[in-house]
Amino acid sequence: MVFYLYTIENISPLIGNPMKKIIRAFVLFTFCLGSVLQPVFAQDGFFQKNQDKEKSIETRFLESVDYDRFKVHLQELTKNPHIAGTPENELVQQYMKKIMEDAGMDVKLYPYDVYLPNDPGKSELEIVSPIQMKLSQQEKVLEEDPFSADDRLHLGFNAYSGSGDVTAEVVYANYGRREDFQKLEEMGIDLKGKVVIARYGGNFRGFKAKFAEQHGAIGLVVYTDPKDNGYTKGEVYPNGPYYNETTIQRGSMLTLDWTGDPLTPYEPALPLDGPTQVERLDPSDVAFHSIPVTPIGYGAAEEILSRMEGQPVPEEWQGGLPFDYKIEGGKDLKVRVMVDQPVNFIRANNVIGTFKGSKYPDEWIILGSHFDAWSFGATDPNSGTAMLLTLAEALGKLVKEGIQPERSILIGHWDAEEQGVIGSTEWVEHLRDELSAKAVAYMNFDGGVSGRNFGASAAPTLKKLIIDASQEVMYPDSAKTVFEVWAGNNEEPGIGNLGGGSDHIAFYMHVGVPSLSGGAGGTTAYHSNYDNFNYYSRFVDPSFKMGGAVAQLFGLVTLRMANAEIIPYDVPRYAQDLKGHFEQAVKNVQTISPDFKEFDQVNQALVKLEQSSTAYKESIDKALSSGNLSDDKIKIINQQLINLEKSWIDPKGMYYGDWYKSLYVCNDPFSGYASWILPGIQYEVAINRTEKLEEWDERYAEAILDLSSKIDEIQKMF
Repeated sequence: MVFYLYTIENISPLIGNPMKKIIRAFVLFTFCLGSVLQPVFAQDGFFQKNQDKEKSIETRFLESVDYDRFKVHLQELTKNPHIAGTPENELVQQYMKKIMEDAGMDVKLYPYDVYLPNDPGKSELEIVSPIQMKLSQQEKVLEEDPFSADDRLHLGFNAYSGSGDVTAEVVYANYGRREDFQKLEEMGIDLKGKVVIARYGGNFRGFKAKFAEQHGAIGLVVYTDPKDNGYTKGEVYPNGPYYNETTIQRGSMLTLDWTGDPLTPYEPALPLDGPTQVERLDPSDVAFHSIPVTPIGYGAAEEILSRMEGQPVPEEWQGGLPFDYKIEGGKDLKVRVMVDQPVNFIRANNVIGTFKGSKYPDEWIILGSHFDAWSFGATDPNSGTAMLLTLAEALGKLVKEGIQPERSILIGHWDAEEQGVIGSTEWVEHLRDELSAKAVAYMNFDGGVSGRNFGASAAPTLKKLIIDASQEVMYPDSAKTVFEVWAGNNEEPGIGNLGGGSDHIAFYMHVGVPSLSGGAGGTTAYHSNYDNFNYYSRFVDPSFKMGGAVAQLFGLVTLRMANAEIIPYDVPRYAQDLKGHFEQAVKNVQTISPDFKEFDQVNQALVKLEQSSTAYKESIDKALSSGNLSDDKIKIINQQLINLEKSWIDPKGMYYGDWYKSLYVCNDPFSGYASWILPGIQYEVAINRTEKLEEWDERYAEAILDLSSKIDEIQKMF
């Protein structure tokens, strides 16, 4: 203010004295008003009297994050290709264990023997007529990228492909989505005995194989089209970040009615040589894909697609290669697909580090990322791993200074994710009851620093925590906060809903632990042999600063959940989000039943939930302001808060797979990745079934009323 007054006093040549007095008075008024209205540090869940203490802890934490350590960790983690079950992956495990122990964490390994392929075995792809041509199944070695010459790198392969040797005519199926195969059926295209070629995108790759097999195909070839990631987007690797003609996306094809180890649904795949034995399914009784599947780059795909002579594709099916795409290859074009893929038991080890809570050790804040990779894993997953190690070291500095979190903070590094989200699922099944009672939240960071575009998806109760923390952290190489860059011109940044495809699934959809996924993303060399340190340093984040920023942001989220007197869930957000979700659900149902009006029981339940939420908010604000709650009451309240999300866990589960228990959220069972909010209703719409809508009205109303009742019980404690 002194500066502004000094400036006003020295601009008298420019303005008259009366005007100068008016401006001076205005500045004084504005400053005084600002002093009154200036927002003080205020975090949800903390007694007002403890706000300054928490602010001091958070300031010390932000200072403790060493941005340079992210690069050190990433370089060490990605020295070798490290697919699950290999000695190289064990080296990564050992490195993480040492870093966390050095940070002061208590570290424990959780071993499981899981049934998976971690080697392509033998695989061939060739055109056999009208010419003979073997097609490339591996990325080319680049002079600009010494990592690409590593002789331990595998051919492109899809885990849980069927094994077989087939030769047949070819049909193009666009993205291989459910609707794409339905379109082919409408067009009268017979897939029986054919090899399907489909581009990546639009759904989880495993469903491309599932739908192809269901329609009678005997083989599948998948590729990344340059329209989706390639030269139509910009410069290709090594000159730019996009896929070159040989870049291959690897990935699992597993599509079962549960997540995790395919032989032990609902139970942990405990070691075969351990003291406790679990019953395993016979592999012959599991619905693995039987057709051979292989992934290729768009250069190899061009050799097939350019020789096809059938009818033109629908306009929206046209890809980016320089010719008109055709549906069928014709009788003269035949392709051979051969896959002989071994599947065996491998030892997967989850690495779990813990900072024990000083006051509430049995309330757990859990962060995690998997660490196994298809190749070097620089973006996916080990940018997340490196960030979590950086975060662990920063928290460790505080603990060594005597600043211990009040709740326990666990950091989990999951194994065998790439073959089917296996390691984390086995741990959740192993500790199901304990997690149900103790887990406050799970935060997932699979590939958590894969670019410079910040984003997040979360359960309703966790969204505000992320937004609040984003206002406290500076966006690297700018004068703006992460919030300002993230929100752009919007008043508030958008936060998505969690779908499938990573390690939050078992926590959120099977047990009911509020979960989030966050970090920074961008264009990557996803699941290819080029996902290495060279690629990362050139195209993902050359300054290596995003890792530190993400660690700071989610470190704040972690500390606020760990130290708050009352777990800082945004309880009213349930009612807010549900209102919009059910409005959309009605519109969805009307696409199959135009006369449908409302979910009447749900509407009544939502009114009750909104009333309960409003009363809760008023009561908790008063209680935190007064700070009069006893320790015993606080403990009871927090246990009840942990139980809120369990209102969505229905023992009956979903009709498409009862392993998926959450009525609130599930990954789309027809695409694998998309988020299905209110999945019970979404499924009825997807299969065009109306007779169970009344049942879902009852089940959802019951869950909402249960949630409302729990909130009422908590509110009475204040």
